[in-house]
Formats: sequence, structure tokens, C-alpha cells
Amino acid sequence: MRSYPKSIIFDLDGTLIDSVPAIRKTLNNIFSSEAGGELAIDEVKTLVGFGAKWMIAEVIKRKNIATSPNKFDELMARYYEEYLQVSDQFTEVYDGVVDVLNDLKKLKIKMGVCTNKPGTTTLAVLESLQLSKFFDAIVTEDDVEHRKPDPRHLFHTIKAIDSDPLDTVFVGDSETDMETARRAGVKSIFVTYGYCHVPFSEIRAAQFIEHFCDLPEALAKTMRQNP
Repeated sequence: MRSYPKSIIFDLDGTLIDSVPAIRKTLNNIFSSEAGGELAIDEVKTLVGFGAKWMIAEVIKRKNIATSPNKFDELMARYYEEYLQVSDQFTEVYDGVVDVLNDLKKLKIKMGVCTNKPGTTTLAVLESLQLSKFFDAIVTEDDVEHRKPDPRHLFHTIKAIDSDPLDTVFVGDSETDMETARRAGVKSIFVTYGYCHVPFSEIRAAQFIEHFCDLPEALAKTMRQNP
């Protein structure tokens, strides 16, 4: 039995990076003229994980903002522009991520990112945080017709790194990630520090970890488990 899988797919926000402060700053900037006051950190956490278009639409609904297709497109354009301006300053890489990814890369394990985040902001933030070098493929919501929790998003990412679902472990922080892995028949590891929207008792995963530095041990335990 191998100690590690041949490939690992990671979610991004809430798994590798803490992007909520940057997203909060962006949303408050673009909705500053609307009623209802600023969005708090805890509220923004409830908006993360479903893609930027869903998030903007949800803020519009929660704030009861009158909109139109043109205004929505304008807000989306502003979101991308504002996020790219603040992401460097307000996004942090979780402790242990760089060291663990370095170690996994040395072992020649194929790695990819499967995220519902838009392509423009995903690539920019990974590059600015010097994380893109670790990944053989980065598949965003813009790259697929069916995004998570549809398993085709994960299948697309696995294919992009020339791997196989049976040789892959998916690492994520949300019920969406774990449902994606379950529907794809891929083993999963759940990180508890991210942006999950349901009680952990509802999460099904091979392993749970509280810190990213615990990932290597969790990968080994996952590989020892029966399929």
C-alpha cells in the first residue's frame, strides 16, 4: 500500500487561503452606496464557496437592491476589478500550506486546484501568493459548464493532471467539496478551519484535520483505508 495517493486535488478558498477578508473588503467597496451597512466577516463566510455570480446575486437579494441585467454585469465587473486591487493586501495563506505543498511536490505527487472561484481572480491570487508553481492544473468555475458540487468539475480537474479518480484524494473545507468527492467516488479529507456552512456532524470524509500541517498523516491514513 502506498503512503500517499498519486494525485491530490485542493479546493482554494478556506482550504489553502483565507480569502474572506479580501472578499469582504471587495463587497463592501462595491456596495458602499447601498443601504444596510457593511457586511460583517461572519456574514461574508456564508457567501463563500458557490462562485462569484451567486455571491453577488445573494448580496443583492439580502440587501433588497433593485437591479437589472446591465447593473448586475456592472457589479460583476467591479467585483473583479476591486478584488484584484485588494487581494494581495487582505488574503493570507494558511499556516503550513507552503511547507506541505513543497514536500508533496518533492514526492512528485500531481496536484491541482478545483475551485468555484472565477478564473481571473483565482489565477491572480495564486500567482501573487506564489502558490501557482505547485499545481499541474487550476480549474475554476469559468473552465467548466458544471461546477461543484457537480462531480464533472472534479473529474475535469483530475483529467487535466492526467490522473485517475481512484488514485486521487480531494481536500476541501465545505459541504460542497465533500459532496463533490462523494458523487465522484473520490476519497476526501476535510479541513475544519474553513468556511463550512453545515454542522461537522453532517460531513462525510475519510479524514478530518484541524491544521494543514496534519495533511501528510491524514493522506497516509486515507490510503490505508479500504476503498
